Formats: sequence, structure tokens, C-alpha cells
Amino acid sequence: MRICVIGNFSGRNAGDAAILGGLLKDVTAAYGPVAYDVPTINPGFVRRQYPGYDIAPLGMLPWNLSIKILGLPIFRSVLRSDLVLVTDAILFDRQLFNPLYNYLSTMALVLPLARSRGIPVVLYNVSLGPARTPMGRKCLKRVLDAANEIILRDEESLSEIPPGGGYEPRIRGGADCALSVDPPTREAVDRIVAAEDMRTSGRPFLTCNINSYIDVFVRDRGTRVGIEEFAALMGEAINEFMARIDANVVFVITQPMDTKITQLVMSHVRDVPRTRLVTNTKYSYAELAGIFSQAEMHVGMRTHSLILASSVSTPVVGILSTPKNRGYMRSIRQDARMIEFDDLSAAGLAERVWQTWQNRQAIRDELAVIIAGEKRKAAAAARFLEPYMKTVG
Repeated sequence: MRICVIGNFSGRNAGDAAILGGLLKDVTAAYGPVAYDVPTINPGFVRRQYPGYDIAPLGMLPWNLSIKILGLPIFRSVLRSDLVLVTDAILFDRQLFNPLYNYLSTMALVLPLARSRGIPVVLYNVSLGPARTPMGRKCLKRVLDAANEIILRDEESLSEIPPGGGYEPRIRGGADCALSVDPPTREAVDRIVAAEDMRTSGRPFLTCNINSYIDVFVRDRGTRVGIEEFAALMGEAINEFMARIDANVVFVITQPMDTKITQLVMSHVRDVPRTRLVTNTKYSYAELAGIFSQAEMHVGMRTHSLILASSVSTPVVGILSTPKNRGYMRSIRQDARMIEFDDLSAAGLAERVWQTWQNRQAIRDELAVIIAGEKRKAAAAARFLEPYMKTVG
């Protein structure tokens, strides 16, 4: 049995790495060892990051006759597999015909070809869209038409499914695969927290994640924010809540491209001794989940910073700079702690953090029950694969 798993597995994004780790864990738990093809621009990372699994990373670099997702490796991998799983949130139409950035146009070519060869295709714990252009919607429809199962990780994705296509019998409810990630032992996490001096002067800490895309996904509503303006706003918000909360702030980078904007925000923070910075270039996605588990709360912009933090029941405040954030926050019933990007202000964010801080234990207890249910949904998605598995156990 050979399964091709398609996502953005470059090794640069801790969230994407967590998705693949959770998927491998859940499918293996349900069916035992199988072989996996994973198209990637970083075969070494995939090979090192997931020991114990039978993974064949397929390089997608120019010498592999590929321009990232578009090229010979993706067609080869799909057409030699027994089952294709498409996961994560790669089915959107921004820069639709740029294969260095966009997967949807290539998926619209390769997945119908797989279906025509009798190879089952499952959209596995995915988010759909946004697809706003006519060609983007056409490509998404081709992907949906090729799918045997459409397992959605959030209800927001339902709005992307065109009416009248007969998709309803194939739509299933799932949850993000990254929820299945297990952090390291408490002792291992304590060593990291101590090594990074996150509890300097004996204070507790909260975590903060900044996304370099800022307002990219909400510009169609007319919102435009410059980098300097945004950094100053975030810095002022952090100054305001640090003045009210006796805690350190640990900035957590889950994608190296966010380093510059994170450092710019940090340059606006006045109480420098109470800040720390950790990155996924030093720590694995599981270790970052461990760090989040020791935080009192988390303020996040990248979706998977919110997912990894909440997966260990840490209260989250989500800044909705992308529709994915809204979909996830609603899926874990944290609407009261969402901040629409259009409404973002230093005072408003500081107040939301303060309110969450005051009620953090009650929120943690509430979240633990919700997350337990979401983890079951993420793992249960593997059971929808049973009709397509050639071997079990």
C-alpha cells in the first residue's frame, strides 16, 4: 500500500510539519505501517523529521524536473500511488498560476488524472479556498470533482463548495491533523524553558506569534497597513498589556520568513528584559507545542501557532489576518477571543489579552474538553480511508 501525501512540506513552516506528523500518526494508528510518498522541496528534512515511518521524499527542485509543485515528481508520485491524500490549506487561488506559491492550479491538473486512472483521491482534513477569481473557482471545482472524500477541518470551507455539484454525500467533518501532535515530556520542555530563560525573574510567560503577511488576505476589503505602522501598533499593544500583567512575553516564530517583522515588533517593546525569542529553526514543531503548553496564554496570527497552542489547552487570542484563523477559532468555539484585522487596535488587543489573562484557568479547563473532541475528529478522519486501503494492519 503506497499513499501519496500532498501538502506544503518544505520544513520551513512548523505548522505544515506538524500536519504531516499528525497525519502519519493517525493513519498508522488506524491501519499499521504503510509506505508514503511525500513530494517536497526539502527531502532531507522529511527524511530526518519522521523516523519510524516508511517515507520516500520526492524532490521537487529544478534538477528533479520540477518548479516546486509543478513538474514530473508530482505526476510520478500520484500515478504510482494507491491513494492520494491532499491536506492542509493549499487549495486557494492567490497567485494561481505561480507554482512557486500556489498548489491549486497544479492540483486541478493532476488530481483529475489520478481519478481517471482509478486512483482514489481524498481531501484529508483540509481547508478550502479562498477562491475568488473565476479561474480559481473553476480549478477548485475540478479538484472537488476528482475527490472521493472531502474531509473538512472547518465549517468556513463549506462556503467555498459550489452549489448543485452533488458534493454533499462526500463531505465529512474532520479537524486539523496538527492537533494530533504529542509534545515532548514535561522534563524535556522544562529544560528548553530553562535554557531560554523564559521565566526570568520567576515570572510566568505568555507567547506571541507575528505573521509577515500582515493584511495580505484581507486587502480585498480595502484594509491596507504598512509594516512600520503595524509593528508600532503591535508594540504598543504589548507595552500596554505588559504594564498590566506581571509576565514575560516569548515571541515564537513558526516560519523563518516572519523573523524580520517579529524583530521589528520587538524593537517597539520598552521592557526588553522581559522578552524572549524562540524559533522553529532551533526547535521542532513538537518542542514548540511543549513551549506553548507551559505558557499562560498565546496571542497568535499564524493559524498553526493558534492550533499548536490550543492543542495543549493553552488559551488563545487570535488575530484574524486570514480566513483560516476565523475558521479555526470558530471550530474550537473561541469566538470571544477573535479580533478581526479590520478592528485591530493597540488598546483593543491589550484589553482582550487582559480579559483572557484574568480568566485563563477557566478558559484552559473549557478548552481542554473542546480540544479533546477536536483531536478525536482529527484522528477519526483516518477511518474514512478504509474503503480505499488495500491492506490493513
